[in-house]
Amino acid sequence: MANYTMHLAHLYGNLLNTYGDNGNLLMLKYLAKKMGIDLTTEIVSIHEAFIPEKYDLVFFGGGQDFEQLIVSEDIQDKKADITRYIENDGVMLAICGGYQLLGHYYMGAGGEKIAGIGALDHYTLSQDNNRYIGDIVIHNEEFDETYYGFENHNGRTFLGAGERPLGKVQQGHGNNNEDGSEGVIYKNVFGSYFHGPILARNEILAYRLLKTALAKKYGADKLTDLPSYERIADQTQQGVTSPTH
Repeated sequence: MANYTMHLAHLYGNLLNTYGDNGNLLMLKYLAKKMGIDLTTEIVSIHEAFIPEKYDLVFFGGGQDFEQLIVSEDIQDKKADITRYIENDGVMLAICGGYQLLGHYYMGAGGEKIAGIGALDHYTLSQDNNRYIGDIVIHNEEFDETYYGFENHNGRTFLGAGERPLGKVQQGHGNNNEDGSEGVIYKNVFGSYFHGPILARNEILAYRLLKTALAKKYGADKLTDLPSYERIADQTQQGVTSPTH
């Protein structure tokens, strides 16, 4: 029986799902059940309003250039509401194209400048005839956590004011192959270029997202019966809970 309820918005979930990144939702739902959370999801797509107060968690994936261009045009109508959600400490996971569109702009493969919403202060340039592809490992010093994944992106993202990286690159290219950063954290927004999906290989990050959203909704002092990550991890090692091992 669920002890908590949460509602998740999947931004443009019918358009953006490169490299199976919708698998992040499966991992969130699976882990939520283990944490006593009834997690419901809803796609918010083109010509549909995003109502910040309705959601406890948001997932924003990536897609091909054609789909991302459609989203870039439509998301301008949601700019104010998404920005309000973020500034009110709403919890969000943004992957690749979703991560880019939260910033000021990104450069398309043909050299066109595609507008983001500027909710976060980063921007993304493109590369000529090159992509960053391969396994990647990063370490987050704030949480003392190491994340493992796979990157495949043409974009070179540079973080701005108030942003810190999701982690420092130990293996791979990261945001731009220059400053050693990968991904972004701004307030309760977590962004990354990790495909695969990221949460399938990094269950502890999925737990962090869910717990952060719960604390915002219910108050950290009210989560007295929430199982610890260590308890869930112990069950996983015994072959009880996780489909990812």
